[in-house]
Amino acid sequence: MGKYQTIYGLHSVRAALLNKKRINDELIVTENHKILGKKYQYKIKKIKILKPQDFKKNYGGENTTQGIVLKTQELERPSIVDFVKKEEIEKKSVILVLDQITDPQNIGAIMRSCALFNCRGIIVSKDNAPDLTPSLLKAASGAAEIVNYFKVTNIKRCLSELKKFGYWIYGFDSSKYANSNLSYAKKSVLVFGSEGKGIRELVKKQCDEILKLNTKSNVEFQIDSLNVSNATAIALYEFYKKEVWLL
Repeated sequence: MGKYQTIYGLHSVRAALLNKKRINDELIVTENHKILGKKYQYKIKKIKILKPQDFKKNYGGENTTQGIVLKTQELERPSIVDFVKKEEIEKKSVILVLDQITDPQNIGAIMRSCALFNCRGIIVSKDNAPDLTPSLLKAASGAAEIVNYFKVTNIKRCLSELKKFGYWIYGFDSSKYANSNLSYAKKSVLVFGSEGKGIRELVKKQCDEILKLNTKSNVEFQIDSLNVSNATAIALYEFYKKEVWLL
């Protein structure tokens, strides 16, 4: 039996309930969501319907949980090797690598972009990235059901291994020497670092090419960079747009 995890938020819980691979234990909702509970009761062992004040006392307010909490077993995820081997049968493949990005809200938003632009895998550092916490899953709005999330010990070594599978590694950086022509290989890895520090030098050395997103800085108000979740969304969209995906 797998480990149990908690998911909250309307979109994330609904997506989990729609996932045929999920084994769900208990759904706890306020009276406002009892219709949802009845709709998916065949997918859940237990349903608990509470008055809003009782729900808040035990599980938190509407602002955090939206009045709906699911207790479910963690999904069985493929190993990164099995995932990459499966990607080999695809005509085109893009994988996202996040170096030292620690904010679960950012990673959740990035995961959502991945789901929409056909990126099936995110790789992060084991020691410098969050687990699939309830807040991250809520930010992902259901995308965690279809986007794989891999935590690796050494990103540099992981990039080296991905090259052996034919991937071209693109690092994104704000350097004036970076290439702003976003032209990708059919098998691409897009690497993003934190907004403050960017990609670490050891990781950058594994990149085959350094790219940047053209933006217009506002000097007066010192607005000179995109949030990393916005930047990854643009980069993934460019890949999705320029390549002919057979969806």
